[in-house]
Amino acid sequence: MDTARDFKVVAIGGGVGASQVMLGLRQYTRFQTGVISVMDSGRSTGVVRGAFNVPAPGDIRNAIVTLSQAEPVLKDLFQHRMVGTRLDNFNGVAFGNLFLAALTQMTGSFERAVVELNRLLNPFAEILPVTLDNTHLCAELVDGSIRYEEVSVRGIQKPAIRRVYLRDDGVQAYGPVTEAIKGADLITIGPGSLFTTVIACLIVPGIREAIEHARDRGATVVYVCNTTTQPGQTDGVTISDHIAEIVGYLGPGNLDYSLINTGVPAAHVIERHRRDGLNLLTLSAEELRKINDFGVEVVATNLIEDASESRSLWNKVDTVRHDPTRVGLELAGLVAAVAAVRASAAQVVRGAAETGFSPSQA
Repeated sequence: MDTARDFKVVAIGGGVGASQVMLGLRQYTRFQTGVISVMDSGRSTGVVRGAFNVPAPGDIRNAIVTLSQAEPVLKDLFQHRMVGTRLDNFNGVAFGNLFLAALTQMTGSFERAVVELNRLLNPFAEILPVTLDNTHLCAELVDGSIRYEEVSVRGIQKPAIRRVYLRDDGVQAYGPVTEAIKGADLITIGPGSLFTTVIACLIVPGIREAIEHARDRGATVVYVCNTTTQPGQTDGVTISDHIAEIVGYLGPGNLDYSLINTGVPAAHVIERHRRDGLNLLTLSAEELRKINDFGVEVVATNLIEDASESRSLWNKVDTVRHDPTRVGLELAGLVAAVAAVRASAAQVVRGAAETGFSPSQA
């Protein structure tokens, strides 16, 4: 058995951020599970949710396609956006979203639909929805007003978000998700939209408890911090503010590390994103001190793509993306370092037992 490739990873987030993490870790482990948010309500996903009364299919589709080992034409088909003069609201809807909705109707279950899409597109990691419940994300803003549904929660030019919560009572994490988390050696959180993707997963009942269970048995939890602010969600928010929110929803002591980018794109790239309302997050000595005060260790290095060309995204703003190779290298290094420390500690205990000496006597 190749033990170097046997650590179990759970990546929590959305269809882009979690996928980049899993792509980066592919060469280091054979066992990965993506836990994906299903609370989106805008763009193509919102249209399909409204028409077919299903959990948000977009991030699930994107994650499965991104990690798919199927033929390129099949992958392209599921990312294809329908275009026509008589499609009305369905103009621009991703075929894969419609396919998931159709599978849900045909099988009578969103759970079965996701299982079948995993089987059909054969991703190298198992992709699971964080919940099967068709719920929506809500937010209380700092002025006391309430925003209902994800597309409103992330709306621009509004007061800052104080907290987010789920609209419906009785929502529960998907059973296979909590089991995967409990058995994980490495749990990654993010990158992705802080409130509407990442924290939207963490607030699902059962997720925090599963992470606590995993940590009790030795799992390492890492937050992969965003590279920029995001209009409508984190305007004016610092790196330490991001981590404070994660710690607040996870609970003190449940986050071990934060992986933070220190790479700086070309000046024209920074300016292009600034015009779109995205500002590069930077790590100062004061920020580092604040993060350490949370009990979170920092791994800071260049984590961003070298590419500088703007991507054309459907009804979505481009951002500074993490480089999967760089992220995977750092995360695998953390796993190896933690394992080495534990092996060394175990050797000390064994040696003490053999000599009859107790470390507590030193």
